[in-house]
Amino acid sequence: MKCSKADTIHKSQHLPALRFEDQQLTSFAGLFLFQQLFAVVGLRERLRLCFRHLKVKSIFGHGRIVLLLVVHFLLGYRQLRELRFYSDDPVVQRVTGLKRLPDVATISRTLSHADDRSVENLQRLLRQMVLERLTALGLRTITLDFDGSVIGTGRFAEGTAIGFNRKKKGQRSYYPLFCTIAQTGQVFDVLHRSGNVHDANGAEEFIRQCIERVQEALPGVRIETRMDGAFFSQTIVQRLEALGVDYTLSVPFERLLALKQKVEQRQRWSSITHDCDAFEALWKPKSWARRHRFVFIRKQVKRQCKEPVQLDLFQPFEYGFDFKVILTNKSLTPARLLAFHNGRGSQESLFAELKSGNAMAYVPTRTWIGNQIYLVAALMAHNLSRELQMRTTQPERSTAEKRPALWPFASLTTIRRRIIQRAGRLIRPQGQLTLSMSANEAVKNELLQSLAALGVAA
Repeated sequence: MKCSKADTIHKSQHLPALRFEDQQLTSFAGLFLFQQLFAVVGLRERLRLCFRHLKVKSIFGHGRIVLLLVVHFLLGYRQLRELRFYSDDPVVQRVTGLKRLPDVATISRTLSHADDRSVENLQRLLRQMVLERLTALGLRTITLDFDGSVIGTGRFAEGTAIGFNRKKKGQRSYYPLFCTIAQTGQVFDVLHRSGNVHDANGAEEFIRQCIERVQEALPGVRIETRMDGAFFSQTIVQRLEALGVDYTLSVPFERLLALKQKVEQRQRWSSITHDCDAFEALWKPKSWARRHRFVFIRKQVKRQCKEPVQLDLFQPFEYGFDFKVILTNKSLTPARLLAFHNGRGSQESLFAELKSGNAMAYVPTRTWIGNQIYLVAALMAHNLSRELQMRTTQPERSTAEKRPALWPFASLTTIRRRIIQRAGRLIRPQGQLTLSMSANEAVKNELLQSLAALGVAA
């Protein structure tokens, strides 16, 4: 449809006068979609039960405070004091079940009354919701990835320590160990640790517990796991084999001279791709009890020329090899094994999303318990954003060599832009509570389709 210039261009440059009134306006109209999701999964009651053992009672309740933290992350905020910018939002109040939101001091005081048992209950709830999703999917194979991630802070907080930090040397930090599910892109569990520990500190017991919990909830499912060289040890390998788990581990072969010699002395390599070769061998370090399958891989790469370059002459590239060794009990070919093991890189993308879009990189309090609850609430917000997408859309992928997520998930930042951060107004025409929003066709269709899917799921 053609429009005239007069109907298109607005010539007025005057600024409107400002007037601030309580008109039940909201900047987060799309948040009501998560209100329905919370009702479907019974989140409010389950959070309340996590703190029922506490004798100290508060007006707001510990469970509702954690629910508010989850909403805080969904809205895209990090610091607790930023709560004042939406404390009067009517949709946020309805989602949390409050007529007024607590101030920062009340939140801090309530969290200070929590204990280790409260954190354990929250982590149990985090695992339960992931297991419920895995049970509904009915997968035959589940891939668990284990890795740690640094959470730094410029302030002093209980349990933080100065550890290895490539980007910010000397910064105090935590170094939690995460277990993630490749198929759903969710965090299954977390082991909170100080920042000065090695990657494998407490890892064996944590890995055992995660695997046994999945096996107990989903009997008969095949479990496979991928880990980097920090977890390379005989005790972890023996534990994985005793649990009947398929595994791949990167080998820090630079510390094992015998493996280095095998690479140097090898003459015949089998081609995987045009620039990648491999061979395998049954081998064991001297201190180990028996031999295992080691797959040696080399990839041709261009080497940077550090000599002065003559611009008027042709300068050919210099080529060399990058080497990798993988320890495994899987019977895959080297090409498929390499693809499977490299698929663990998706976990790094997950950590990046958690830190940039979900406030995982922020340390809010000075207490160990408070920071643990804050971290678990951030992970819960992430998992719920994935749960919403899994309940309202169909999976578009099947199990592939790299074990990508079955859904092409949108990040929480994208969900905020598309759905949550929509202007609206709560009105009561003829006594019927109504959320009025702009008539954007794309937003309307997505919200109505999602609500229909949640209604069926409920």
